[in-house]
Amino acid sequence: MTGIEELLLSRIRDVPDYPKPGVVFKDITPLLADPGAFTALTDTLAELSLRHGATKIVGLEARGFILGAPVAVRAGLGFIPVRKAGKLPGATLSQAYQLEYGSAEIEVHAEDLAAGDRVMVVDDVLATGGTAEASLQLVRRAGAEVAGVAVLMELGFLGGRARLEPALAGAPLEALLQL
Repeated sequence: MTGIEELLLSRIRDVPDYPKPGVVFKDITPLLADPGAFTALTDTLAELSLRHGATKIVGLEARGFILGAPVAVRAGLGFIPVRKAGKLPGATLSQAYQLEYGSAEIEVHAEDLAAGDRVMVVDDVLATGGTAEASLQLVRRAGAEVAGVAVLMELGFLGGRARLEPALAGAPLEALLQL
């Protein structure tokens, strides 16, 4: 384990039985509250984004906003929020996707992404991969290229990487922690 992995992992708190019995929630608020750890995370994600040639950062609602916005600032790139349906004013592109029990929909402003943009999608967790997969479809429908996906942690036992592989179409998936 590298120094950055140890630092990040040491600031993530396990909360048993949240939001329901049997689930161990990975709480990143202690990491966000530690300026050294939060800066290290931001710097690492910004470096990955630049290494993969990103020109814009997409942050997925809601914790992807917390991580993606400072990454965009650090890397000198634009930040584009991808929100739950109905939260953005004006013209949007939307993408529906399947959840374990039901469906959901995300949106992006239609004019925020264009041909020539290379987009790094940033989020806190890759779980089942549904939201990330839908975001990649949105990015491409807007005419932009996918530079990759970068997450703080990947919950490997939920199979998100396998679900996301076809949608990545060769773009990298970078998980700083694999749990």
